[in-house]
Amino acid sequence: NPDAYTRLIFDVLQGKQGAFVRDDELRRAWEIFTPLLHKIENENIRPIIYKQGGRGPLEADDFVKKVAGYDRNEDYVFYEGDVARKSEGNTEKPSVNPKVVLPEVAEEDKCQIGLWGLAAMGQNFALNMASHGFSVCVGNSSTPKVDTIVKCAKDEGNLPITGAKDAAEFVATLKKPRKVIILVQGGKPVDETLSKLAAYMEPGDLIIDGSNEWFSNSIGRAKSLEPKNIHFMGMGISGDEECARNGLSLMLGGPREAFDMVEEILTKCAAQTSTGPCAGYLGPVGSGNYVKMVHDGIEYGDMQLIAEVYDVLSNCLGMTNDEMAALFKEWNSTELSSYLVEITYKILSKKDDLTGKGHVVDYILDKTGMKGTGKWTIEEAAERAVAAPTIASSLDARVLSAQKEEREYASKILAAPILSKVEKEQVINDLRAALYASKVCSYAQGLSLIRAASHQFGWNINLSECVRLWTGGCIIRAELLPKICEAFTNNPALPNLLVDPSFAGELNLRSVAWRRAVAFCVTNGIACPSLSGSLAYLDSYRRARLPANLTQAQRNFFGGHVYERSDAPGRFRTDWTDSR
Repeated sequence: NPDAYTRLIFDVLQGKQGAFVRDDELRRAWEIFTPLLHKIENENIRPIIYKQGGRGPLEADDFVKKVAGYDRNEDYVFYEGDVARKSEGNTEKPSVNPKVVLPEVAEEDKCQIGLWGLAAMGQNFALNMASHGFSVCVGNSSTPKVDTIVKCAKDEGNLPITGAKDAAEFVATLKKPRKVIILVQGGKPVDETLSKLAAYMEPGDLIIDGSNEWFSNSIGRAKSLEPKNIHFMGMGISGDEECARNGLSLMLGGPREAFDMVEEILTKCAAQTSTGPCAGYLGPVGSGNYVKMVHDGIEYGDMQLIAEVYDVLSNCLGMTNDEMAALFKEWNSTELSSYLVEITYKILSKKDDLTGKGHVVDYILDKTGMKGTGKWTIEEAAERAVAAPTIASSLDARVLSAQKEEREYASKILAAPILSKVEKEQVINDLRAALYASKVCSYAQGLSLIRAASHQFGWNINLSECVRLWTGGCIIRAELLPKICEAFTNNPALPNLLVDPSFAGELNLRSVAWRRAVAFCVTNGIACPSLSGSLAYLDSYRRARLPANLTQAQRNFFGGHVYERSDAPGRFRTDWTDSR
């Protein structure tokens, strides 16, 4: 219906990028709007101007009904002056500042923090905070989940969790200044939850959004709460459900005074490592979401690198799942030690319970899903002019994996090369070197992107602190992260991780083996976009002169774009042919 379409346009005009409308609503809207637009254009009909916020003249209703055959929805009240136009129901004009009445809650019964949104992560995080001695009020759009978590808290030793049946009771049960974490799906659900809770909150209160959210949406939401003087923070969260219970990686961006309000709670409930709690303040609103986005991009690259190594081990070296599991387990006690390598050997060793035959991994369809943060990372890399080939190629690999039917058809037409004879131990050692070196490149690209955004937005993100937050509780936690922290602590102005003396030495040491591994993949028809993309990144970055001079000359030839010379200042054009 057109009212749904109107809601969509209104959301877009407000800058809500999470806005959406059902496709059936959109199709119906265009069925109505198309003939109207054609008539207005063909007959040069001039629009009737009416007061902003008004429904418009009655003639508009008649016109819509006559041309499109649609009776406009009278369930909405539009005010023109003090006149409410609605066919039935209450038309009392609402107060500009309606008085909010909260239920009475005794001060001793109020909680230190609230958590709204009780999917698995929310439930576990609430239990986490309560197990650290913090009293937590929980709320959810559906009350059965509230009852479930309250019972669970009781069963675990009467943990201090209180349930609220609605938003008003939820806010009323919090000590002032109120502190609320929302863990709902990103986009419109966040906006709806913010609107619901903020209606009952007061100046000085704090709302923290822990959803996987586009950073500029968080900036917009912070601005929308400014008139009420309610603090808003975007909190990037990494870790699985187990980490939510035992310690996550928490990346926060927003007002510093807002972080101070929750620092004790979040640092005690975050993952704990030798470098400290993996919860910290990164900068103004948006910075926490941005760092989490890049974290996910690095995660994409890391996962693809491991998959490419797995592909070679399985399809070129003929190793069994158990043999590969043993190898990855061995690697997990080396410089490659990481959460993703750890779960890889656990996955490869898991037998299939459904059939009782073979391993689960062999029954999983080779189509990789994605939620969008990897795509956002690449969009931002292009926007900030930062090269990120390891991450970009991992996204391409996921896209290609989704084209399963096309790939099956192509496999019958396009010939594969004949596998060459291999020296198994050397290939394995080369892959180990290539995997480590490529991981370093992936982190280098991600951190370069964070640096560029921080500079452009004035966030002043400390890269060493940023990496420190990833050392525990998150998906990309790895043995090499403390070394990366050290590199940026020793030289905060380090232009790129690749030129840190320690990492440069490690990359130089692995260069030959890395190149052999990539060449082996290419020779044997194994796609290795992230291994080779990482190597190409290194080779481009280490060269003082690239063939970009020819590309720029071509741009000047056909597009008239100016170029710079290496022997003189200024900008130049050349007449490349007599005709020019």
